[in-house]
Amino acid sequence: MNRRITEKVLAILREVGEYQLSYFRSIPLGSGDSKLGSEMVSEIDIESERRLHAALTDLIPESTFYGEETVQQQGGAYNWVVDPLDGTANYLSGYDAWSISVALVSPECIEAGFVYKPFTGEYFHARSGLGAWYMDHPLPKHSSLTLAESLLGTGFPYRSAYSSRAMFDSLEELLFSCRGIRRSGSAALDLCFLAAGFLQGFWEIDLQPYDSAAGILMLEETGCRWSDFFGDTYELFSTNSLVAGLPGVYEELQPVIGKHYRKIEA
Repeated sequence: MNRRITEKVLAILREVGEYQLSYFRSIPLGSGDSKLGSEMVSEIDIESERRLHAALTDLIPESTFYGEETVQQQGGAYNWVVDPLDGTANYLSGYDAWSISVALVSPECIEAGFVYKPFTGEYFHARSGLGAWYMDHPLPKHSSLTLAESLLGTGFPYRSAYSSRAMFDSLEELLFSCRGIRRSGSAALDLCFLAAGFLQGFWEIDLQPYDSAAGILMLEETGCRWSDFFGDTYELFSTNSLVAGLPGVYEELQPVIGKHYRKIEA
């Protein structure tokens, strides 16, 4: 992906973000439909994905599209992996933590990733082997940090209620071993915040490819470390758990998470 395409993708995200902002905090409370448990979908999600699908596949005609709400294709030379509105429950409640996440994936790697926060105009982007950026500022490779010096992010297990006990046990052990724990409601933003150093560790179960694809590339390009909960390789389309952190933080965080979630398998 060259700079010209990068700029065009960012322009597409801004355009879709403007559409989302035009309805933000004007939708009646309680709007939206439930998909699974506490997961929500709205007409804004669906229309945003339709616009992204049309614009992105037009940008690279040989590409396929894997979105959250409508089309889920795989294969081909390039695959756009897209969450049109990550944090729908936040959006529908007027809470400003939501984002648009777009990744371009080839059979070899995640080629590029973009996460845009419409409410503030902030964006993150990365290109495989070329680095990651917050806005126009290059993100450095991270040096080592300890868990005690870290602010952690996580997500609640709405898709995997069976894991709630392991979640609460992890929270109980980690709460006083770090500087604090946050839950934003947008995993795409959480992973970008980790890559940027705004968070220093993160874990969540049952993320989908469109939740994590762009963020994973941000982690890779900034020297963060990540795996599934048990220290095994995280595979974008098949792994259902992710723990990540700055060097040093990951090595302390992963064993704690693995210990508690392994009880599920016992």
